[in-house]
Amino acid sequence: MCDKCSDSLHHQSLHQDVVPSRRSAMLFGAAAFGMAFAGGAFANGASAKEAKQPPKPQNVLSPDESLKRLMEGNGRYVSGVARRHDFKHEREALAGGQNPFAAVLSCADSRIAPEYAFDTGRGDLFVCRVAGNFAGTETIASMEYAVAVLNAPLILVLGHDACGAVDATLKAIKDDKQPPGHIPSLVDAIAPAAKAAMQQGGDVLNKAIRQNVVDNVAKLKAAAPILNAAVEQGKLKVVGGIYRLTTGTVDLIAQG
Repeated sequence: MCDKCSDSLHHQSLHQDVVPSRRSAMLFGAAAFGMAFAGGAFANGASAKEAKQPPKPQNVLSPDESLKRLMEGNGRYVSGVARRHDFKHEREALAGGQNPFAAVLSCADSRIAPEYAFDTGRGDLFVCRVAGNFAGTETIASMEYAVAVLNAPLILVLGHDACGAVDATLKAIKDDKQPPGHIPSLVDAIAPAAKAAMQQGGDVLNKAIRQNVVDNVAKLKAAAPILNAAVEQGKLKVVGGIYRLTTGTVDLIAQG
């Protein structure tokens, strides 16, 4: 074989060896990234926990302890004896991460402020707020993040008296007329609870508010594959409550 042919074949062989190795490296890198995300973020492996102390060690609680702490905080809020929170040192502790002891799905009503209602500090509650406190796709995803990544042991669905979103849904159904803009998306989400309350009669608004909380507790408990598994394993509790505007009291109505 001539030297020119030999050089050509040698170059081709090297090219064939390099291309697969680059492709393999890319595939390996993608797989490693996926495994790191799934294992490190959502599974939160034991080695990662051992390597990094949570910013708030006092927030590492069981589901029952978390609920007890929430209700004790609400008791202080109702009595007007809320604790003084050292926001300066909390900012410093939380700069590198968070480990809230509970997640709250609350109505967006300006009169409802979960952090105040449960007398909590920064980094204690992972709060999602939407008019009508219902669990849409984005909210469920956020709660999955709170449970799987941040290890929150409790989710509270928090409704309240005189909820305007629920009242608007009842009116839309009764008048058979959709409200303007994007508000119909709220109506569609709350409609099952509103219709169930209308069939019962009586104090329809309060019954619809309560049913809406109960329905969304059930929806979050059944949300696969993350939340339902955490509930079955005893790592997560999902409960519901109603915030009373006149007193600030949160009455638990759905536990499990």
